[in-house]
Amino acid sequence: MHNLKLVKKAKSNDIEAFEELLTLHSEQLYRTAFLYVGNREDALDIVQETSYKAFLAIKTLKKNKYFSTWLTKILINTAYEFLNKRKREVPLENIDQYLAKQDEFNVEQIDLLRAVNNLKGTYRDAIILFYFRDLPIKEIAIIMGVPENTVKTYLHRGKEQLKKKLKEAELSEGKILSGFI
Repeated sequence: MHNLKLVKKAKSNDIEAFEELLTLHSEQLYRTAFLYVGNREDALDIVQETSYKAFLAIKTLKKNKYFSTWLTKILINTAYEFLNKRKREVPLENIDQYLAKQDEFNVEQIDLLRAVNNLKGTYRDAIILFYFRDLPIKEIAIIMGVPENTVKTYLHRGKEQLKKKLKEAELSEGKILSGFI
């Protein structure tokens, strides 16, 4: 409940409380932004822009308990604005460079991240928020602005597309990709 006190303080113009909230959420914000843009510099720019937008709009947050959900929605919208401005897809070579530096990723996970990156936008959002951010369907529905059943449909269809893409990667590269979906 400490977070709720910080949110309340932040809404009453307490800059230190707002900065502490951003610090608490910075890693998840960065990881989510990276999944959208595929490179460190752009992800950091998106997190910075998200922080600025959230600071300007903190008083519009209606329910303090949904601060993380609200912040994630701002981040996703900011990521899409960024991608639309650049009129480009996520460059896979940047993902490869990032993943090569990460000890915790294995070949199958790299293939999974590539496949997620190539999903239709709504499916990608649902998959990222549910599986990578561990958000409940109710929060995902709020973030995406759709009914909960629509989120379930996006997850189902996204998983089907992922299975197909991973099976294609498995066949083309001779890899065994199991246990992810």
